[in-house]
Amino acid sequence: MDNALSILQQVFGYPQFRGPQAGIVAHVIGGGDALVLMPTGGGKSLCYQIPAIARQRAGQGVTIVVSPLIALMHDQVGALHEAGVEAAFLNSSLGYDEAIAVERRLARGDLTLLYAAPERVTTPRFLEQLDALHRRGQLALFAIDEAHCVSQWGHDFRPEYRALTVLHERFAGVPRIALTATADALTRADIVERLQLQDARRFVSSFDRPNIRYRIAEKKEPAAQLLRFIQHEHEGESGIVYCQTRKRVEDMAQSLQQQGIAALPYHAGLDAGLRQRHQDRFLREEGLVMVATIAFGMGIDKPDVRFVAHLDMPKNIEGYYQETGRAGRDGLPSEAWMLYGLQDVVNQRRMIDESPAGEDFKQVMRGKLDALLALAEATDCRRVRLLGYFGEASQPCGNCDNCLAPPQVWDGTDAARKLLSTVYRVQQASGIGFGAGHVMDILRGRRTDKVAQHGHDQVSTFGLGADFSEAQLRGVLRQLVAIGALAVDAQAFNTLKLTEGSRAVLRGERPVLLRESVAQGANGRKRREPRDRSALPAAAAGLTEAGQARFAALKAWRGEVARAHNLPAYVIFHDATLAAIAALGPQSIEALEGVSGIGARKLEAYGEEVMRVLRGV
Repeated sequence: MDNALSILQQVFGYPQFRGPQAGIVAHVIGGGDALVLMPTGGGKSLCYQIPAIARQRAGQGVTIVVSPLIALMHDQVGALHEAGVEAAFLNSSLGYDEAIAVERRLARGDLTLLYAAPERVTTPRFLEQLDALHRRGQLALFAIDEAHCVSQWGHDFRPEYRALTVLHERFAGVPRIALTATADALTRADIVERLQLQDARRFVSSFDRPNIRYRIAEKKEPAAQLLRFIQHEHEGESGIVYCQTRKRVEDMAQSLQQQGIAALPYHAGLDAGLRQRHQDRFLREEGLVMVATIAFGMGIDKPDVRFVAHLDMPKNIEGYYQETGRAGRDGLPSEAWMLYGLQDVVNQRRMIDESPAGEDFKQVMRGKLDALLALAEATDCRRVRLLGYFGEASQPCGNCDNCLAPPQVWDGTDAARKLLSTVYRVQQASGIGFGAGHVMDILRGRRTDKVAQHGHDQVSTFGLGADFSEAQLRGVLRQLVAIGALAVDAQAFNTLKLTEGSRAVLRGERPVLLRESVAQGANGRKRREPRDRSALPAAAAGLTEAGQARFAALKAWRGEVARAHNLPAYVIFHDATLAAIAALGPQSIEALEGVSGIGARKLEAYGEEVMRVLRGV
């Protein structure tokens, strides 16, 4: 471990390991298998990068990192080069000659880490290359990143990951470390089984991200709600907005642009070159908002994303946690903000019911959707609910909307029974089903043309729900659809119909408790003045006036270096490192030693330049 700590300090520039990192690193250096669950921003990469360096220095060869995304490989390899580590990647972005050159470096033993996608790792050609290394004792470690992709219960299932069992079968003596930021108990069990990690030691960190404030609101006018959220609370800051469809992505990006917000669209239907340019701009520029489908995000290491917004409800809590975890990787205050509504529940439920999967799988997916809806409708601490889903006990956080502005609760059981009775009676009277709006009109006693046309003002439940607001009834409908007590028939114009689950609610055997609708803005967050686009990042907020001047000069210099190296600025130095230098005001290169984030290679490469910049302030 002295060697590992030396690598941490000299190569990566960090004084001490965090949390369980030291135990993981020691176990893997010693040749043990490991399954690591650690939240985004918790330092997972170091858990295999330091063992890779230590084992390579001990003559044990190269580490193969299985990674699912090209962008992630590029950034990781770029950061390792900056730290002085010999690393490379093999993916489709390389030309034939470039790929051959990397393969030759691999064969010569010139690499400490090689990143590759699961599809490439399991090809006969690549396996033969690994065989040759193995025979020479030059295969040090397999690191399987984003390991939840192996599980059908996970939120990013990729069948190609299943073939990675070949690594254990063919290279049984080579240690393996599987890493993920998101996996419930079912997904963890699937990872262990699919990757044959039954004997691996498990390291499960806290899933808590205390710097993220969780806020969930009812969807009313999503475009207007999002605009207020960004303009009033995150003006000029980087953020990600997730939408369910490509059209919604493009419409929302255009809407934000028209309001003067720097926003870019990203989805799988865009030209690959345009997608890459948009991603590169998001990583390299400040204050951009990326409006995207879930095609964007895995492996995005940008540390200063200040908010993640969902305009549509995700499929499950794992997806929600993974996506919101892209905010605040630098540990500074950030927000996870989501809107949800009845149509979200209907759409997600329909996708499950109409999928070609087996009934067992559908049942699990329905349970995951129910858990997410329970989080959205919760009246207690969001964080306690979220962590509880992953099996972690916690106390109310004081940093979510429910903790900061506790909502009122009401018993919707009576309203639920009346709604179900109305659905039954109108279908009995007309022989056909009707949609949610029409059913609510009947229950509230509204004699619309459609109600009068079908004679539904004569059904026995007409007007019995006059005391309920439309918002209350929509909340009841969401719950009924989510728990399977009411179905939406997509083949018949989204009409409502009863199910087997309706019976328990109608009999009063199953209560329906709901939160009162909270007015937009009353979510425990005071409106603040729009942020000056030229304002310094949060990392520099505590600096003196002189320190802020040093920080601004260092930041401008870092931008020039990043452009010259074609890397995101944070790969050169994080804001926190620049802020630490600015606060210190060093008078010599030697004084930079020990600043968090400055390893030996970076000190050698940039020390003189940093001092030149500081002398010019």
